[in-house]
Amino acid sequence: MKFVGKAHVYGDNIDTDRIIPGKYTKTLDLQQLADHVLEDLDPEFSKKVQKGDILVAGDNFGCGSSREQAPLAIKTSGVSVVIAHYFARIFFRNAINIGLAVIELPEYDIQPGDELEVDITTGTVHNKTNGKTFYGTKMPQVMVDILNENGLENYLKKHKTYKL
Repeated sequence: MKFVGKAHVYGDNIDTDRIIPGKYTKTLDLQQLADHVLEDLDPEFSKKVQKGDILVAGDNFGCGSSREQAPLAIKTSGVSVVIAHYFARIFFRNAINIGLAVIELPEYDIQPGDELEVDITTGTVHNKTNGKTFYGTKMPQVMVDILNENGLENYLKKHKTYKL
Protein backbone atom coordinates (compact mmCIF):
# COMPACT_ATOMS: atom_id res chain seq x y z
CA MET A 1 0.00 0.00 0.00
CA LYS A 2 1.74 3.14 -1.26
CA PHE A 3 1.09 6.84 -0.86
CA VAL A 4 2.73 9.80 -2.58
CA GLY A 5 2.32 13.34 -1.37
CA LYS A 6 3.78 16.59 -0.11
CA ALA A 7 5.11 16.72 3.46
CA HIS A 8 3.74 18.97 6.20
CA VAL A 9 6.25 18.75 9.06
CA TYR A 10 5.62 19.44 12.75
CA GLY A 11 7.29 18.62 16.07
CA ASP A 12 6.95 16.44 19.14
CA ASN A 13 4.11 15.86 21.61
CA ILE A 14 1.25 17.02 19.41
CA ASP A 15 -1.75 16.02 21.48
CA THR A 16 -5.30 15.42 20.34
CA ASP A 17 -6.34 18.88 21.58
CA ARG A 18 -3.81 20.40 19.19
CA ILE A 19 -5.00 18.14 16.38
CA ILE A 20 -8.65 19.11 16.88
CA PRO A 21 -9.54 21.52 19.68
CA GLY A 22 -12.19 20.22 22.08
CA LYS A 23 -14.64 23.01 21.21
CA TYR A 24 -15.13 21.38 17.79
CA THR A 25 -15.64 17.81 18.97
CA LYS A 26 -19.37 18.14 19.56
CA THR A 27 -20.19 18.00 15.86
CA LEU A 28 -20.80 14.99 13.64
CA ASP A 29 -19.89 17.08 10.58
CA LEU A 30 -16.54 15.66 9.49
CA GLN A 31 -15.88 18.57 7.14
CA GLN A 32 -16.18 20.98 10.07
CA LEU A 33 -13.58 18.92 11.92
CA ALA A 34 -11.30 19.01 8.87
CA ASP A 35 -11.74 22.78 8.58
CA HIS A 36 -10.28 23.20 12.06
CA VAL A 37 -7.64 20.46 12.09
CA LEU A 38 -4.32 21.62 13.59
CA GLU A 39 -5.56 25.22 13.74
CA ASP A 40 -3.88 25.94 17.08
CA LEU A 41 -0.59 24.57 15.77
CA ASP A 42 -0.77 25.91 12.21
CA PRO A 43 -3.76 28.19 11.50
CA GLU A 44 -3.22 27.81 7.72
CA PHE A 45 -3.01 24.00 7.64
CA SER A 46 -6.59 23.34 6.57
CA LYS A 47 -6.22 25.86 3.73
CA LYS A 48 -2.92 24.54 2.38
CA VAL A 49 -3.35 20.76 2.79
CA GLN A 50 -4.18 18.93 -0.44
CA LYS A 51 -5.69 15.51 -0.98
CA GLY A 52 -2.92 12.93 -0.62
CA ASP A 53 -0.55 15.11 1.42
CA ILE A 54 1.46 13.54 4.21
CA LEU A 55 1.64 14.73 7.81
CA VAL A 56 5.05 14.28 9.45
CA ALA A 57 5.61 14.64 13.20
CA GLY A 58 8.13 13.75 15.87
CA ASP A 59 7.69 11.82 19.10
CA ASN A 60 4.42 11.01 20.84
CA PHE A 61 2.01 12.14 18.13
CA GLY A 62 -1.64 11.93 19.18
CA CYS A 63 -1.03 11.86 22.92
CA GLY A 64 -3.71 13.11 25.30
CA SER A 65 -7.31 12.01 25.08
CA SER A 66 -8.61 9.02 23.20
CA ARG A 67 -10.90 11.09 20.98
CA GLU A 68 -11.50 9.47 17.62
CA GLN A 69 -12.18 12.90 16.11
CA ALA A 70 -8.42 13.55 15.89
CA PRO A 71 -7.62 10.95 13.20
CA LEU A 72 -11.02 11.60 11.55
CA ALA A 73 -10.20 15.31 11.21
CA ILE A 74 -6.79 14.52 9.72
CA LYS A 75 -8.18 11.97 7.26
CA THR A 76 -11.09 14.20 6.20
CA SER A 77 -8.66 17.08 5.56
CA GLY A 78 -7.09 15.00 2.78
CA VAL A 79 -4.00 13.64 4.53
CA SER A 80 -3.25 10.15 3.21
CA VAL A 81 -0.74 8.99 5.82
CA VAL A 82 0.83 10.24 9.05
CA ILE A 83 4.50 9.64 9.75
CA ALA A 84 5.88 10.03 13.27
CA HIS A 85 8.86 8.85 15.28
CA TYR A 86 6.34 7.39 17.71
CA PHE A 87 2.54 7.49 18.10
CA ALA A 88 0.48 7.43 21.27
CA ARG A 89 -0.95 3.91 21.10
CA ILE A 90 -4.62 4.93 21.33
CA PHE A 91 -4.17 7.38 18.43
CA PHE A 92 -2.37 4.71 16.40
CA ARG A 93 -5.22 2.25 16.90
CA ASN A 94 -7.93 4.87 16.28
CA ALA A 95 -6.20 5.83 13.03
CA ILE A 96 -6.18 2.25 11.78
CA ASN A 97 -9.79 1.76 12.90
CA ILE A 98 -11.01 4.71 10.80
CA GLY A 99 -8.77 3.91 7.81
CA LEU A 100 -5.97 6.49 8.24
CA ALA A 101 -2.56 5.03 7.42
CA VAL A 102 0.24 5.64 9.94
CA ILE A 103 3.89 4.66 10.01
CA GLU A 104 6.49 4.93 12.75
CA LEU A 105 9.82 6.14 11.42
CA PRO A 106 12.58 6.46 14.05
CA GLU A 107 14.80 8.66 11.86
CA TYR A 108 14.12 10.84 8.86
CA ASP A 109 15.36 13.83 6.92
CA ILE A 110 12.14 15.44 5.72
CA GLN A 111 11.48 19.13 5.22
CA PRO A 112 8.15 20.90 4.65
CA GLY A 113 7.13 20.56 1.01
CA ASP A 114 9.30 17.51 0.27
CA GLU A 115 7.64 14.94 -1.97
CA LEU A 116 7.43 11.58 -0.24
CA GLU A 117 6.56 8.05 -1.26
CA VAL A 118 5.41 5.90 1.65
CA ASP A 119 4.98 2.14 1.49
CA ILE A 120 3.39 0.94 4.72
CA THR A 121 3.63 -2.73 3.74
CA THR A 122 7.44 -2.53 3.65
CA GLY A 123 7.84 0.26 6.19
CA THR A 124 9.79 2.47 3.81
CA VAL A 125 9.62 6.19 3.17
CA HIS A 126 11.43 7.55 0.13
CA ASN A 127 12.03 11.29 0.08
CA LYS A 128 11.85 12.03 -3.65
CA THR A 129 13.12 15.56 -3.03
CA ASN A 130 16.48 14.62 -1.47
CA GLY A 131 16.72 11.02 -2.70
CA LYS A 132 17.01 9.47 0.78
CA THR A 133 15.13 6.38 1.89
CA PHE A 134 14.18 5.69 5.51
CA TYR A 135 13.04 2.48 7.16
CA GLY A 136 10.31 2.30 9.74
CA THR A 137 7.85 -0.12 11.20
CA LYS A 138 6.37 -2.56 8.72
CA MET A 139 2.58 -2.63 9.05
CA PRO A 140 1.15 -6.08 9.96
CA GLN A 141 -0.90 -7.56 7.12
CA VAL A 142 -4.17 -7.50 9.05
CA MET A 143 -3.76 -3.73 9.56
CA VAL A 144 -2.99 -3.25 5.86
CA ASP A 145 -6.16 -5.22 5.12
CA ILE A 146 -8.15 -2.95 7.46
CA LEU A 147 -6.72 0.13 5.73
CA ASN A 148 -7.51 -1.34 2.30
CA GLU A 149 -11.15 -1.65 3.41
CA ASN A 150 -11.11 2.01 4.61
CA GLY A 151 -11.41 1.08 8.28
CA LEU A 152 -12.26 -1.63 10.77
CA GLU A 153 -16.04 -1.48 10.35
CA ASN A 154 -15.82 -2.14 6.59
CA TYR A 155 -13.22 -4.84 7.15
CA LEU A 156 -15.44 -6.66 9.64
CA LYS A 157 -18.48 -6.37 7.39
CA LYS A 158 -16.54 -7.83 4.46
CA HIS A 159 -15.11 -10.67 6.50
CA LYS A 160 -18.40 -11.22 8.33
CA THR A 161 -16.66 -11.49 11.69
CA TYR A 162 -19.65 -10.01 13.43
CA LYS A 163 -23.03 -8.45 12.65
CA LEU A 164 -23.58 -4.72 12.96
